[in-house]
Amino acid sequence: MFKVRTGVAMAAMLVALAACGSTEQAAGTPAAQGPRVLKLWHYEGADSAMGKAWAEAVKQFEASHPGVTVTFEEKAFEQIRQSAGMILNSDEAPDVMEYNKGNATAGLLSKQGLLTDLSAEAATRGWDKLLSPSLQTTARYDERGVMGTGKWFGVPNYAEYVMVYYNKDAFAKQGIEIPTTYDEFTAALEKFVKAGITPISVGGAEYPAQQIFYQLALSKAQRPWVDALQLYNGKTDFRGPEFTYAADTFADWVKKGYIGKDSAGIKAEDMGVSFIGGKYPIMVSGSWWYGRLVSDIKDFAWGSFLWPGNTMSAGSSGNLWVVPQNAKNKDLAYDFIDITMEKEIQNLLGNSGGIPVAADPAAITDAKSKELIENFTTLSASDGLAFYPDWPAPGYYDVLVSGVQNLINGTRTPAQVLDEIAGPYNENLADIGD
Repeated sequence: MFKVRTGVAMAAMLVALAACGSTEQAAGTPAAQGPRVLKLWHYEGADSAMGKAWAEAVKQFEASHPGVTVTFEEKAFEQIRQSAGMILNSDEAPDVMEYNKGNATAGLLSKQGLLTDLSAEAATRGWDKLLSPSLQTTARYDERGVMGTGKWFGVPNYAEYVMVYYNKDAFAKQGIEIPTTYDEFTAALEKFVKAGITPISVGGAEYPAQQIFYQLALSKAQRPWVDALQLYNGKTDFRGPEFTYAADTFADWVKKGYIGKDSAGIKAEDMGVSFIGGKYPIMVSGSWWYGRLVSDIKDFAWGSFLWPGNTMSAGSSGNLWVVPQNAKNKDLAYDFIDITMEKEIQNLLGNSGGIPVAADPAAITDAKSKELIENFTTLSASDGLAFYPDWPAPGYYDVLVSGVQNLINGTRTPAQVLDEIAGPYNENLADIGD
């Protein structure tokens, strides 16, 4: 999708430039010669909470920057993930874009010198005050590209977590209550199978299946294990009880019919469409689906709950606004990020099915949005955000996709899959000197 919005006269543009503040006046802040363009990329659908909020942010940006043209390109998540390094190392880089957070993605690009250091802007514009320390974890990276400390290379303006979405009508038809324990959850899965229903909609070709794998590992994990895996604060044993349980149980769920044997080739979009269409009673995925489900599900009642029995869940701040080092209009990029952090945009995001980071709580009036945010608050307050399984090492996303596909297809044993995912992780540790 490609959208272009045209600015107004040169005289008005010069006035806007005079009023437009920035802490950086070097490459990326061109002289006021001719119309200026803010080139924006992100991969959120127009009906998602973020898509709605950011569309409004673009309108507000245009109103406050007369004479500036905003060029917006909607990219696919996979498109940006696979080609970001090449694009950002060229003169085709956007001025501001949404990018995945974590060591393997934003951390890697920061280490390669492809992202702008936003530390001064974060302090000047107060982003460091709006974001809690836990949400700042994914915004900051050290010289090794490891998250949690160091310079600001991105700004999240929403949060997210993985949950269990469920079809209330399908549950009621089978006489199943919302499970509050892990045993009740597996009993519900078994009841659906006995009724001839594959319970979980799964996308094995992309991120969803590996997140189920990670949720299973987290059911046996404590915070030190997560910090060792994600932050390298300790050693990770891939043959330890956490990952062993995850691999064994995931393979067992396929054998029992909880996960379809044909799901290895299914993409995330197809997984979501299948749940929306009522084909499956359960979908395990992130809060980024929430607004879409609100908009698209018309034929049944639905809800969500945290993974039963876990004290931790995959989750973190949302994806980051990053400013490429080669961006031509960095000052405009900073202004746009600033607008997405304002209360009006944050409140809209919250009422559209997203999890805002700087909203006015009293302004969130939508009942489903309140449920979503309350569950996130439960996780966040108990230090329950465990990041995502593909973060620890560059290229680890593809390693995990392959690993869980092997579990679904039965082409490798659980022990073999654990060795398969251990190798690249340990190689990365050796590369960064830990």
